[in-house]
Amino acid sequence: MNSLIGKKVVLASSNQGKLRELQNIMGKLHIQLVSQADLGVPDDVAETGTTFVENAIIKARHACLHSGLPAVADDSGIEVDALHGAPGVYSARYAQDGDEANNVKLLHEMRDIPESRRQARFVCVMVFMRHAGDATPIIAQGVWNGLINHGTKGEGGFGYDPLFYLPDRGCTSAQLPAEEKNHLSHRGQATRQLIEALQRI
Repeated sequence: MNSLIGKKVVLASSNQGKLRELQNIMGKLHIQLVSQADLGVPDDVAETGTTFVENAIIKARHACLHSGLPAVADDSGIEVDALHGAPGVYSARYAQDGDEANNVKLLHEMRDIPESRRQARFVCVMVFMRHAGDATPIIAQGVWNGLINHGTKGEGGFGYDPLFYLPDRGCTSAQLPAEEKNHLSHRGQATRQLIEALQRI
């Protein structure tokens, strides 16, 4: 039997959109996923890594230290080819003023980029740490390819979802139903990989 069934695991994030998505996807493992905000874990850990993997480990270790529980953390962002991979690991703090400002800044940076060069990808790295000293964390990664739209569209999702256009769906990720987005997304891919690994614990 899986040793995590019925266990409480802290999500190293206070982002409610992210919590809802992951609770949805991870429900099948019968893990009680709780936000670090609900456990009084400070939200101010410095993401000093230069890669998604490093930042996810930093966040997971921080949550483990403060909660005494196993932790799941992700670091995710959008990489735009025409911007040499920016905003990348700095996606969440690209404009230093939240999602809307980030989208405005990205649209401004892409204002002169033609359709043929608007390729982008969402990347998500997820980490599970059993405890703060875990030297062999479980790491999973998902990548979701698309284009940067010329304007925001859709009310769903969060972050760069209103700008992330999916040619095969004819819409942005913010226009997808939640269930479809969870199946296709970088976070959905990484979470399913993580679940497969956690089922073997």
